[in-house]
Formats: sequence, structure tokens, C-alpha cells
Amino acid sequence: MLLVTAYWRPNLTLRQLAPLFGVSKSTAGRVINHLGPLLALQPRKRFAKDTVLIVDGTLVPTRDHAIAERSKNYRYSTNHQVVIDADTRLVVVVGRPLAGNRNDCKAWEESGAKAAVGKTTTIADGGYPGTGLVIPHRRQRGQTELPDWKEEHNKSHRQVRARVEHVFARMKTWKILRDCRLKGDGVHHAMLGIARMHNLALAG
Repeated sequence: MLLVTAYWRPNLTLRQLAPLFGVSKSTAGRVINHLGPLLALQPRKRFAKDTVLIVDGTLVPTRDHAIAERSKNYRYSTNHQVVIDADTRLVVVVGRPLAGNRNDCKAWEESGAKAAVGKTTTIADGGYPGTGLVIPHRRQRGQTELPDWKEEHNKSHRQVRARVEHVFARMKTWKILRDCRLKGDGVHHAMLGIARMHNLALAG
């Protein structure tokens, strides 16, 4: 487990990592491939009636071009839909990675995140129109500004939704999420494992 987390945190190459543990590159790779999935976060399956969730997508630059596409950051990336509990800030669901050029509306459904949360009240940013999620009010055609009450709602919405951005900032201190060299499901396992580490650190 220490080898796997040491790989994820500073994003060392296997050539750098293996000597630290007195093993070969191939052995280090096998350990990561075997234990990485075992550290994965298990999605929460039930939610209390008053639970409020927050969802947003984050891009993880990924060198495996078979699962990545050029995205708005001009790098080959994967789109990960991450759902947190608005109260505890714990990660409850991480959707399967999709190509980085996939917009959040489609990624929300195709990643499995939508099915995982069911009908639980979920907040999102303005990039999720038509999804049934709670998003900010928008000006109607011909409307120059929003009524004051809608502006107040949007302000409150931004303050709550910012919590998921704080979670992303903490998760991306694990440098593998800034430039992932793993292939296939490796990026998904790393994302799930780091989500679990985030939860453990937050829960103390």
C-alpha cells in the first residue's frame, strides 16, 4: 500500500520508485496494478432523504490516448464526474472516466454518476442544463438582469458549490492527477483510490 500511495502522491516513474522499495520496475508495476483497484472508493448506495450532493467534472491529463481526447486545456485528458456530500464534503461517487472533450451534461449520464445518485437532490454549475440538477438561474432571452431574489439564490448556490472545487484542489495534491501515465483503467483506479484517501484524511 505504501508503494502504491508513494507512486500516486509525487507521481514518480517506476524507474525512480522501484529502488526506494528494493524491487524491480516490473515488480513495482505489478504491485500498483494489483493493489490500486483494492484501494478504490466504494460508491455510496443509499442516501438519507435530506441529503444534498454536489457534482462537477474535473479533467485529468492522461497519456493513454486510447481513453483520452484533447480538451479545453489543450491536453489529452479524461473527464471524471465527482459527486460529494455537501454537508460532510466526503466523495460519495466517482463516475467512470470519459474522453476529455465530452461535455459535462453527457458525462453525467454516461459515466454512471447519474444512476449512482438516483433521485437525491444534487447541485451543479451552469454546464448541466436540462439534466434535472439544481443549477443557477439564467437570464431569459431579452432579459438584461435577474430579479434580486434570483441573484441571491445564485450567490448562495455558488458558495455551496465551491465545496466541490475545494475537494478537487485537495485531491490534486496527489500529482498523478496532474499527469497520469497509467494505461487503461489505471487512471480510474487512481482517481477512486485518491478519493478514498481524501475521505480518510477528512474523517480523521
